[in-house]
Amino acid sequence: ERPRLSVFRSNRGLQVQLIDDVSGHTLAAVNSIESDLRELAPMEQAKKAGELLAERAKQAGVEIAVFDRGGYRYHGRVRAVAEGAREAGLSL
Repeated sequence: ERPRLSVFRSNRGLQVQLIDDVSGHTLAAVNSIESDLRELAPMEQAKKAGELLAERAKQAGVEIAVFDRGGYRYHGRVRAVAEGAREAGLSL
């Protein structure tokens, strides 16, 4: 089973996790309050979060994941996360 890339967004922030549902563990996570994301504009923040998560996923040995948009429309920041992850080499 492939891990799940889960996105949670609020009005002020963004959280992205790579979750292994079989074992129930988080393999990698990125939060918009991290120092290298905090000062960016929201769309840049989302894209960079996707790129960071893809890098951390590769370190954890994950190349392919399922994108879980969390009920949000595939638009705006949610789409930017997916595009950033794909550009950094993670297959969704």
